[in-house]
Amino acid sequence: MQIVETTNEGLKRAYTVTIPATTITARVEGEIKKIAPQVKMPGFRAGKVPANLVKKMHGEAIHQDALNATIREAMDKLVADHALRPAMNPDVALGEGYEQGKDAELTVSLEVLPTIAAPSLDGLKLEKLTVPVAEDAVTEAVERIASQQQRFDAKDGAAADGDQVIIDFTGKLDGVEFEGGKAEKAPLVIGSNRFIPGFEEQLVGIKAGDERTITVTFPEDYQAANLAGKETTFDIVAHEVKAPAESKIDDDFAKELGLESLEQLQGLLKGQLEQETAGLTRTAMKRQLLDQLAAGHDFDVPPTMVEAEFAQIWQQLTHEASHEEDPAAALAEIEAEKDDYRKIAERRVRLGLLLSEIGQSNGVEVTAQEMQMLVAQAAQQYRPEDRQRFFEYVQQDPMMAAQLRAPLYEDKVVDFLIEKAEVTEREVTRDELQAAIEADTDGEKSVEAKKPAKKAPAKKAAAKKEDAEAPAEDAAAEEKPKKAPAKKAAAKKADDAADAAEGEAEAKPAKKAPAKKAAAKKED
Repeated sequence: MQIVETTNEGLKRAYTVTIPATTITARVEGEIKKIAPQVKMPGFRAGKVPANLVKKMHGEAIHQDALNATIREAMDKLVADHALRPAMNPDVALGEGYEQGKDAELTVSLEVLPTIAAPSLDGLKLEKLTVPVAEDAVTEAVERIASQQQRFDAKDGAAADGDQVIIDFTGKLDGVEFEGGKAEKAPLVIGSNRFIPGFEEQLVGIKAGDERTITVTFPEDYQAANLAGKETTFDIVAHEVKAPAESKIDDDFAKELGLESLEQLQGLLKGQLEQETAGLTRTAMKRQLLDQLAAGHDFDVPPTMVEAEFAQIWQQLTHEASHEEDPAAALAEIEAEKDDYRKIAERRVRLGLLLSEIGQSNGVEVTAQEMQMLVAQAAQQYRPEDRQRFFEYVQQDPMMAAQLRAPLYEDKVVDFLIEKAEVTEREVTRDELQAAIEADTDGEKSVEAKKPAKKAPAKKAAAKKEDAEAPAEDAAAEEKPKKAPAKKAAAKKADDAADAAEGEAEAKPAKKAPAKKAAAKKED
């Protein structure tokens, strides 16, 4: 195999690679000999089909596989022989006019990672902003759970605002039942605004045993196109009317949640609040740390990595802008700031490479066990029957494995650097802590700072992954701390109860979720 370097400019490299026809032919012949014993053909005993017939039957496919395998080996040799560190997968093109029996002429272009001197870790100074959890915050959290656990007792007479009604309903469009518009014995609290506008208000005054037909108009932006903006009717049958029961917040209330006492519930919720603020505290420290690193390092970064990072940011921004009240205005606004977002992408790539260098220089690594857990978590988004294929894909694709590893690796490097830094503590309010996270401390406008209040929330998700974060990773773990295990007992049970109260039938005519909710899910 012959390798000739044709370009060596900055981080760009290009080569021509010639693979002799004899190398490819030898691999083809070897594959034919390997599979011949398994080939079956009428007129021949198993394993006795002549090689020339096997080649005639399967030669094209075998040749293509052999060519692809030989090219992969050639790329591995190119990277090893020239000590390359590709930033992205190389761009490989097979010369025009190639056919079996000829040498394979390849043109290869790629960008390499820059050489970064291991930075000094001396002089890192960070301020740890802490938020003490006030008792009134714990009380508010307990009251919130109590409101979610609202109980209702049967009452005589007509339903009023705030009462719960147990109803059957059947939706009709032009007199014909429509899909998803029917439920039986569905609980609904009048005034909860769970159903489409106008539905709940028309249930005021209904009594157990009553039947009535109401008319409602679905919102113009309702997710079901066949119902959006349409006037429909709902036939209602009321089974029960219930009034809110007084909720006492005491030990008995805590026991209903599976706990021993109100004190235990308060302790669990306090721990949860402390963990949430601790996550914000770490985010603020990480922001400070990355700002210091960015200020002290400036080096060329691979354009393909910047473009990939920018594409990720831009896709998220445009997706959210398209769901705004005025999509055209939101898109125009982010378009005007496109260069700023590209700079953010470049900064994040630079910081990612810098953190990687620091980690490698100081022995930070993701263990095999941690990697297995990452892959297993990522596989959960696929159907059970597809998960094994996902595992195999990650094993075969180093870039995919690196993408999964990156967020955890970055967190470990950040933790390492925080341990090395000189840290001082200061108590602040939660609002002050949030403001510190969003502050424009490094001379670059942050995405959140640029966003006009209430005008173009399209940028909210990008702000969560804004220029303080490193590249190609989901910053949700930093921006939205995970809930404490306390939720497993008390808050989890409360959430389940709330979900059960709402989760009657996919068919319910619920209001359309806000457009920004999809982004919020991504952040979570």
